[in-house]
Parts: sequence; structure tokens; C-alpha cells
Amino acid sequence: MSERPNVVTTFKDLEVDEAVREAIAKRCLQIAEEFPEVSRMETTIAQDGVRYTVHGHVTSKGHDLGAQAEASEPGPAADRLLDKIERQLRTLHDKRIFTQRREAQRDPPKKRGTA
Repeated sequence: MSERPNVVTTFKDLEVDEAVREAIAKRCLQIAEEFPEVSRMETTIAQDGVRYTVHGHVTSKGHDLGAQAEASEPGPAADRLLDKIERQLRTLHDKRIFTQRREAQRDPPKKRGTA
């Protein structure tokens, strides 16, 4: 991977939890190693009553993804969000790779006759 993505974590109306911020950043960098086209990953953590809601947005080459998750603690909510984002990135990656392969199989190169 040539360049690390920009990882931004925001705590909306909450006290900043550095342990959660570091865990999110570490996981985002692991995801970015697998998907080097990712350039920016944003997460916002907010408390909604007794639950924590996490919203995420990922910018990659040619695509923007969004997801949200919730749990009773901010750490597990962030893990759920990042699982969803990783699945979405995998789907996009597989579509791009397998679409190219299907197109190549659909139009095979013509064989030249030998004389």
C-alpha cells in the first residue's frame, strides 16, 4: 500500500474515548491494507438514549460507501459498523474483478487459421 487513508473519528456530544478511537483507527488501517483504493474513512459515534449509534462513510476510488450500526457500548457498535463496511468493500471489489473476467470470457480472442 503506497498511501495510508485519512481516518477521522468524531464523538458527537460525548466525551472522547481514546481507546475506542485507537481501536477504530487500527481496524480501518487493516481494512485499507486489503483494499488500497480507500482514501478516507470517517466514523461518528453518538449516544441515542442508552444505546450508541455509529455512522460511517468511506471514500474510495470511484465509490462512496455508508453504513450505520448500534450497540450498548461504543466499541462493539464501531466493530459492527466496520464489519458492514468491510463486506460492502468486498462486494464492490468482487464485482469489479469478476465483471472483468466475465467480459473477457464472453469475447474470447479469435483463433487464427494456420495454412
